[in-house]
Amino acid sequence: MLTVSGLKRLQISVSFDLQDGECVALQGPSGVGKTLLLRSIADLDPNEGTVKLDGTLREAMPAPAWRRQVTYLAAEPGWWADIVQEHFTAWDDALLLVKRLGLPDDCGPWPIQRLSTGEKQRLGLVRSLMLQSRVLLLDEPTSALDSESAASVEYLIAERVSNGTSVVWSTHDNAQARRVGSRIFAMRSGGDIEESRP
Repeated sequence: MLTVSGLKRLQISVSFDLQDGECVALQGPSGVGKTLLLRSIADLDPNEGTVKLDGTLREAMPAPAWRRQVTYLAAEPGWWADIVQEHFTAWDDALLLVKRLGLPDDCGPWPIQRLSTGEKQRLGLVRSLMLQSRVLLLDEPTSALDSESAASVEYLIAERVSNGTSVVWSTHDNAQARRVGSRIFAMRSGGDIEESRP
């Protein structure tokens, strides 16, 4: 279980529990702090408050170890090498996920600049899923995808949730929030969160 208590970053202060195998949808207007919240949970930005995984404080783990367990996926994933497969420690192991997300299995040697925004988004998701994290923090993971590709992402994440992965999924799509989330967290100005169920 992920426990967030009094997490503070700028004007945002939130508390919630995320059960194993639960997906919550995070919604709110642009600029309200959804990305700041996700990045704070992942310990990517300075913040105050308490975040625990199964009772273990975030500060009790080295930051890289925490981020392997509590993984943040940006809406626009970063790329540090020129070729797709150079971003994966085991490209052959990633191929099943690559194909499931509708990408060709020969895209490994492609240069990064060849990729569309949607292809980058799906490959970023594959990279995150390869970590087998306990918690996924997904920041608009389907924003650049067509409906068929978005459905593939939703199905794949639902499989992970059914196997015990916990997910916080930020989305502007109300219908998607109701499909993926067992709870919906609506963020308001000032960082207040209103919880509801679809």
